Amino acid sequence: MTRRFKVLALLTVLLVCAGSLVAVWARPDDEPVTILGPWTDDQEKQFKELLDGFGIPFEYQGTAAQREVLLSKVQSGEPPDIAIMPGVGELAEYAEQQRLKPLNGYYEEEEYGSPWNAASTRRGHVYWVPVKADLKSIVWYREGNEPANSPAPMESWCMGMGEDGASGWPGSDWIEDLVLQREGPGVYGKWARGDDDVKWTGNAVRTAWEAWAGLLQQNTKAAENALLTDHRGDPERNGLLFEGRDGCTLEHQGSFARSFYRGERKHARLKDSASLLPGGPYSVRAHQVTGDFAALFSSSPRARDLIKRLASRKGQQEWAKTADVFSANRQVRPKDGPTERDIAERLTGDVPLCLDASDVMAPAVRDAFYEAVLLTIARAAAGEDLDIRGLLDDVQQVQEAQPSRHAAPRTVCST
Repeated sequence: MTRRFKVLALLTVLLVCAGSLVAVWARPDDEPVTILGPWTDDQEKQFKELLDGFGIPFEYQGTAAQREVLLSKVQSGEPPDIAIMPGVGELAEYAEQQRLKPLNGYYEEEEYGSPWNAASTRRGHVYWVPVKADLKSIVWYREGNEPANSPAPMESWCMGMGEDGASGWPGSDWIEDLVLQREGPGVYGKWARGDDDVKWTGNAVRTAWEAWAGLLQQNTKAAENALLTDHRGDPERNGLLFEGRDGCTLEHQGSFARSFYRGERKHARLKDSASLLPGGPYSVRAHQVTGDFAALFSSSPRARDLIKRLASRKGQQEWAKTADVFSANRQVRPKDGPTERDIAERLTGDVPLCLDASDVMAPAVRDAFYEAVLLTIARAAAGEDLDIRGLLDDVQQVQEAQPSRHAAPRTVCST
């Protein structure tokens, strides 16, 4: 009898229950750790290189559709040991269903400042840890072409809504940033969590949405191009900013945009977005941040050990060095360079940080948000009535239909 057959025989328990035969399976502890993550191509190779150094057998699956793939695996009863996702709102739903294992004590919490290490339930459990961080609320421009501190017209913006199809999130970033810079972290955090006192139809969200819509209406052709353009640009070129599509010179995009710029990234510079947003200039009230968060679906000792190593200062420093990415770990420093220093200073400075609002929202609300964004830009491109009140009323109805979210993040912004 082979070892594998013996293991399966030992782990298969047959129970007779109510006249039916039920098979109960457990998983051997010596199997590779299965990981589902968002990184493909070069970053997948770099991540695997990092994991190889841990000495823990693993199987990694990288996909841009991790939400859909994870849902399919969970529904089929075969979730990965570890899932790495940008949306803590999604992970909160899995925690609510008691599918995630708490990570309390798996990493040094003092190394991760708020809002990264916020407890996600009233009982103080933590169900995810950031393993990669990115800065938002910034605008990219080409070296030597720094813009003035005043709102830029629509034709100046390199804007794309696509990501293997129209996605909506690049537009939601604009609205989130406007709410944050106009209203401040307090209002922004309540809106992201779905609190009753900051409604989608209220003044804070509606006027931010109207400001963005007004920008789109300045140039219907540019709005149409944005709807049809992938936010990453042509895969054979150096990103939208350096393609200079229709003369655009600015890009409202997170720090991850550096990977799109490829050979031109050394010529990319950034500044805070607040002075350039429509209706501004505004003061910098806070910075949006986003991250890729690791969550544990199994009790595998190897999976627990891998998460501990990945979230540790040493693991995060090696990941930052290998892939030229940023970490939410306060003790990790990025590669040296003017742009890298600018990003790191904002990630660790005194200005409050706020998690990306749509990443925090319940998935159904997030999807309704994206749909409303796409409808806004499509109607602007067609020169139609935008009916913003109607769009926001539809999203508010989705918000009100959500059940209580006990596992949702309790803290969206640092103080």
